[in-house]
Amino acid sequence: MIKFIKLLGKRRQLSFCLGLAVAFFFCADWFLRVNPFPSETLDQLEASPELTDRNGRSLSRRLNAQQQWRIPVDLGDFSPWLKKATIAVEDERFYRHPGVDPLSIGRASLQNLLAGGVVSGASTLDMQLCRMLDPRPRTFAVKISEVARAWQADNFLSKDEILEAYLNLAPYGGNLQGGQAAALRYFGKPVTELSLSEAALLAGIPQSPARLRPDRRPEASRQRRNKVLNRMFVENMISRERYLDAILQPLGLEETNLTAASAHHFVAAALSRRPSGGQTFLDPNLQADLRRVAAARMDELPSGSDLGIVVIEIETGGVLAMLGGLHFGQSASGQVNAVTAWRSPGSTLKPFVYATAALERRLNGDTILTDAPFAFSGWTPGNFDRTFSGEVKAGDALRRSLNMPALQVCQAVGAAKVAGIAEGCGVRFREDPVGKGGLAFVLGGVETNLLDLTNAYATIGRQGIRRNIRFFQDDAISEAAILDPLVCSWLGEELSSWRLPSTHFESISSFSTPWFMRKTGTSSGRRDAWAVGHNGRYAVGVWAGRPSGMGDQAFVGAHVAEPLLAEIFNLAKIRRTDSPCEHEGWAVTRAIPLPSKNILTIERPESGAVFRSLEGALEIRPKANLTGDYFWYLNGRQLNDQQSRSSFVGSGTHELLCLRASGEYALSRFRVY
Repeated sequence: MIKFIKLLGKRRQLSFCLGLAVAFFFCADWFLRVNPFPSETLDQLEASPELTDRNGRSLSRRLNAQQQWRIPVDLGDFSPWLKKATIAVEDERFYRHPGVDPLSIGRASLQNLLAGGVVSGASTLDMQLCRMLDPRPRTFAVKISEVARAWQADNFLSKDEILEAYLNLAPYGGNLQGGQAAALRYFGKPVTELSLSEAALLAGIPQSPARLRPDRRPEASRQRRNKVLNRMFVENMISRERYLDAILQPLGLEETNLTAASAHHFVAAALSRRPSGGQTFLDPNLQADLRRVAAARMDELPSGSDLGIVVIEIETGGVLAMLGGLHFGQSASGQVNAVTAWRSPGSTLKPFVYATAALERRLNGDTILTDAPFAFSGWTPGNFDRTFSGEVKAGDALRRSLNMPALQVCQAVGAAKVAGIAEGCGVRFREDPVGKGGLAFVLGGVETNLLDLTNAYATIGRQGIRRNIRFFQDDAISEAAILDPLVCSWLGEELSSWRLPSTHFESISSFSTPWFMRKTGTSSGRRDAWAVGHNGRYAVGVWAGRPSGMGDQAFVGAHVAEPLLAEIFNLAKIRRTDSPCEHEGWAVTRAIPLPSKNILTIERPESGAVFRSLEGALEIRPKANLTGDYFWYLNGRQLNDQQSRSSFVGSGTHELLCLRASGEYALSRFRVY
């Protein structure tokens, strides 16, 4: 080439050199354009989803879509030792070259030539980053492509940004990607807390992650660590004393499971809403308190029982704590989240019945209602204690959880309207409450869940403003005004712990009793025991029962769930000793009509009763509450005069109909076993 140029004239020589330079420029430009730095790939890298509590501490982590553990952190959060160790062993002139190190290339080329094979590489951290962003077979063409990309890296990133990207992407063995995941996995600590010895160990792994994994190849890992420490000493990054001390240190592995989670049910519920994770409202101290008080109560419950508890911060709508059960991981039923499971709520819906009527000014606390047996289209319900009190005030009926007055109010204002108010406050029903349960939904005839029900009580505590349930601190807030603040204050006063004392505080003076309002509930068959309430700052819900749904006589809301609820409202975090309610009365404009006292009902056998047969048969003696002539039908078959006075039935479910000539009728359904 040189002889060829000499043969040309000076003018031609100049033209040829210019043409050669232009050709080189265009070729280099073309080569760089067809091998761009993969900045888009860097921007799209997916981290392992992580949940943190309200203080930013990790609750749970999951593998990303590539099944890698990758927990990126800012460069300032990396241990200074890891940054220095990585540069010392991988690219000592990192801050002095433009992505490609000519000195390293020359050194590596000479060593490989003398050895007759590849014994040394010349990849800078910039080039290694390009390789990690776009893994390809290690060919000469690919190597040249990486050189072109690394040369361009400085156009997109600063040196610190390149180092940060490398430390967050480097392979550290298995499916560990990045220094933070490796530090947590191998040492059980964040990468910012790594010691010199620990940082040197990690810095040596990316050269050969499979061969140098400390948990599987401890001796190879130790030797590589010592080599890294030696490079740091040679590069004057550490003193001789530090070097000698560090090489004598044991590996110090404290392997940690990155998937380990606390508050299991809360984590599962939060991730189901946002799989990418984020910072939640969960208060770890309150969560620990709930588990402690719940565990202490378990000895009082029947075998196979479990508890569900949720606490919602009224101001934010944030879920502060959630205990979906005490046996997560111990059995299949332990996976069931009792806070979100569909259950019959018993009488916990009654406040929304009275609230609906109060909104229309159809009752106040002094309105007279009737607690007496009467039929609703043939259905003759009763009270929990199977007694009746006659005429009672609405406030008393609500506190005593009397069924008949609640049904009377619901029928007067309309079951659909009551269901609408309950749903507006936050209650979600599993099915159409009125279509499926009719008036019976007021007594728990349609299922809901503890989380939504507790949020509805938070609406009462928020003076009628419903807010959405929030798991994450950056969740948007949506709200709507549902109830009158006067009505909310009235409900709080009627159901307060000062007016309706809790058995949990029998030995405490009234001056020391915390203030909270609540309502209990017991489902049919005693399968579920509930207590839900608020104290103006927090709404709390408690459920007790068996995940299988099998009932027990012990599952009564007032006896099982309410004492635990009271204990939670007495926790230091939750406790409140002043009342947030300033109740002002209102005039009733159109009172709830009292039911007729001449409504036909079947007194014997009582509807809903369960009997045990004797020698396979049970004698029934039908009786109605009113005198007169009746037609009796048992399971659709008319009874004659003798049979209407005494009949025998076998095991099973039976239906008894009492019909008057006027067309009025009453119905009783009972069971014999």
